[in-house]
Amino acid sequence: MKTYKNSIFNNNLCTGCGVCISESKGDLRMEWDEFGFLVPVATNNDISNDVLKVCPFNSNPEEEVKDEDKLGEIFLENSTKYDDKIGHFENCYAGYSIQHRETSSSGGIATYIFEELLKQKIVDHLFIVKEIEGTYEYQLFNNPEDIKAVSKTRYIPVTLEKLFLQIDNIEGKIAISGVACFIKAIRLKQHYHPQLKEKIPFLVGIICGGWKSRFFTDFLAQKSGINSDYRNQEYRIKDNKSTALDYSFGAYDNNSKFHEIKMSTVGDMWGTGLFKAYACEFCTDVLTELADISLGDAWLPEYRSDGMGNSVIVTRSFIADDLIKSGVQRGVLSVVSIAKERIIESQSSSFKHRQNAIEFRKKLAVTIGEKKLPYFRKRVSKSISFMYALVQIQRLITRRKSLEYWKNNPNLNTFNHKMKNKLMVLSFLTKACRKLKG
Repeated sequence: MKTYKNSIFNNNLCTGCGVCISESKGDLRMEWDEFGFLVPVATNNDISNDVLKVCPFNSNPEEEVKDEDKLGEIFLENSTKYDDKIGHFENCYAGYSIQHRETSSSGGIATYIFEELLKQKIVDHLFIVKEIEGTYEYQLFNNPEDIKAVSKTRYIPVTLEKLFLQIDNIEGKIAISGVACFIKAIRLKQHYHPQLKEKIPFLVGIICGGWKSRFFTDFLAQKSGINSDYRNQEYRIKDNKSTALDYSFGAYDNNSKFHEIKMSTVGDMWGTGLFKAYACEFCTDVLTELADISLGDAWLPEYRSDGMGNSVIVTRSFIADDLIKSGVQRGVLSVVSIAKERIIESQSSSFKHRQNAIEFRKKLAVTIGEKKLPYFRKRVSKSISFMYALVQIQRLITRRKSLEYWKNNPNLNTFNHKMKNKLMVLSFLTKACRKLKG
């Protein structure tokens, strides 16, 4: 068994969405790689490059679907508004679901949407991530009463592989949730297989800060005090007496004892790039632009002090906007309209890293010999300062070394010792960059 020969996979430029599997006629399947990611592997030596048509990180996409801008024009052509950073949309909101916030991540809006999609018969099934045998996978749901069991964010690799292998045998319509690259892959699949537009009428986009290896969960489990196998991990345990950022990770050990640790004591898991997929460095879609609705944490000053959590919401289709407005009218959503600039502000760090600096990361990759890189929208890239370029270099080093070190020795103390200097350098450069406003 070997990784698929195309350089998108060989260079770790894949997040494992698994949509390519259904295009491969049985010649690819998903497996765990050495760095804790799900990736396609070849079952023979002759794989058609046609599988790349649905790859969100394709280096040579067809012109009509070459990027999020082109796909947005196809799939969200009826939207009434457009912004260069937000994409096609209807309205912007912030708030929470009164019923679902306590048991869900952020403001519980995703849980509300899932429930309404089934109750209103907009779809017959949901394909979303749920617990199975102590860990998490995409599964089909068709009962609104089961939604609470899947209402938390999971930072562990999952794949859409099974859905598109089985979709022709599933009766009824399906809604899917996913991060930006997964949503893009689904749109590409719908483009090349138009019958899937009706079959999959609604996509819930989860705003993503970076796709994490399963090493991330191993690391957190050890940090919480588990030195054996773990299960039923929770990544966003809220503290209603504290702030939105002051959430915890927890999991059960072999003796069914629950271990919990505040994420604030772990360090910056997102700005440092620890355990992140390399493909994320070539994604410019901050706000899941191709979904019917985009949902994320309301990282805005007026919401950060609320430990129960709030969501920022971008509706991109009439159905999505109606679901939010009707929820407000019925008194089940505590949601207010906000200016589009507030949505952008809520993800300002992500825009700066993922869009402004992407051209620099591309040039750096080419310099070190990487020839076939994912295509991305050139219009979003900008020139960056020398100091911010140093930050970018150190982030890439930190990301790569975190995966290498954990792979070679998955021990918390050893890992912390090896990473200490690299994280200190990154912290110093980041602070200097901010001071110089770079």
